[in-house]
Amino acid sequence: MKVEIEIAGRTRAVEWTRSGDAWRCALDGLPLDADALEISPGNFSILLNGHSCTVHVEETGETLRVLTGPREFVVTIRDPRLWRRNRSAAAQAEGRQNVLASMPGKVVRVLAKAGDSVKAGQGLLVVEAMKMQNEIRSPKSGTIERLLVSEGQAVNAGELLAIVG
Repeated sequence: MKVEIEIAGRTRAVEWTRSGDAWRCALDGLPLDADALEISPGNFSILLNGHSCTVHVEETGETLRVLTGPREFVVTIRDPRLWRRNRSAAAQAEGRQNVLASMPGKVVRVLAKAGDSVKAGQGLLVVEAMKMQNEIRSPKSGTIERLLVSEGQAVNAGELLAIVG
C-alpha cells in the first residue's frame, strides 16, 4: 500500500507491505530495514535499522496521534479514503464505542464524567504507564454512557475504561 503522510510539517511517501504478521516499509522510494508487529490493538513493536521501539497509535478524527517513548507526533494521511478502507477494528466510528486501555497502568486523572457530551479526540482520562502519562481520547463525538474507572485505579491492557454512545 502506498500513501503520503505529513509528520512534523514534512510530507513523505510511504509504502508498506504485509508479510505474515510483519510489515515491510519504504520511505520516499528507499527501502528501510524495518519490521512492525501489532502486539495489541493500537500498539506496535517496531524494529527500524536494528533499533527497537514500541509505538502507540490512536486515531483522532482525520489524523493519527503517534506516541513513542516521551515523544508525540500528529500524523496526517493524505488520502484518508485509503486509510479508512485498510484499517481494521477502528473502522467503525458510528454507534456505541468502547474505550479500552492500550497498556497496563494507573488512572491519574479523570477529565470527563458519565453523561458528558464529548467530541471526537477529546480527552476522557489520563493513564500513567511506564512513567509516562497518556491521555485517553474519545473515539467519536457523543455522550459518555458509562465511565468504569476512577482516579488512582490500576487498569490492565485491553480493560474497558468507558463507553461513548
